[in-house]
Amino acid sequence: MHLTILDPNNPRQDFPSVSKAMTDPDGLLAVGGCLSKKRILNAYRLGIFPWYSPGEPILWWSPNPRLILFPEQLKVSRSLRKTLRQKIFTFTVDQAFNEVIEACAKPRSYSKETWISDDMQAAYCRLYQSGYAHSAEAWLNGELVGGLYGVALGQVFFGESMFHTYTDASKVVFVSLVEQLKLWGFQIIDCQVHSEHLASFGAINCERSEFIGLLNDYCDEPVSSSAWHLLP
Repeated sequence: MHLTILDPNNPRQDFPSVSKAMTDPDGLLAVGGCLSKKRILNAYRLGIFPWYSPGEPILWWSPNPRLILFPEQLKVSRSLRKTLRQKIFTFTVDQAFNEVIEACAKPRSYSKETWISDDMQAAYCRLYQSGYAHSAEAWLNGELVGGLYGVALGQVFFGESMFHTYTDASKVVFVSLVEQLKLWGFQIIDCQVHSEHLASFGAINCERSEFIGLLNDYCDEPVSSSAWHLLP
């Protein structure tokens, strides 16, 4: 199978059908193009996302199956519920987007590499400034200790990455955001690919064709006017 090569100077160029994505590696669909706002938003709307390592060309993916979470199906362990009740952390949204994505880009204890390159950071910061990308944060004594970011289109939130520097901080951020998304009228959270961690919160695999159908149902639907604003 031949990969489609995207023209970096033509953000309007169509993506190939996701049905043409490779099975090995799973979901690889196209290469090249650019990280313009139009290109990235078009990708998400079609069930595609960019993911590549520094030094590689931009790679575009649409894996099958897709890991998703319906907000009303969120599962929270007893121990995490206890942590939430203790209100150890202060939860906010859209208060430190740049800091969150920078923290997510830092190498992890199990790997010195990161896929969130400077170009990716800049692209998602532009999306944040345009109102499409969002962050959620956990603070402890005024210090940012956990967070996540992603892209919102209609009633769908596409999660990208999360981090923590304090035990349970990213879990609290995730659960708190899911609860808010439910209140704001969001119907689906895209978790991209399977992980036991996200599955423990109730995320499930769904066939790519079903996922695309859900995007068609919900990406163009409005959410609450209070979305991305927390009551004091």
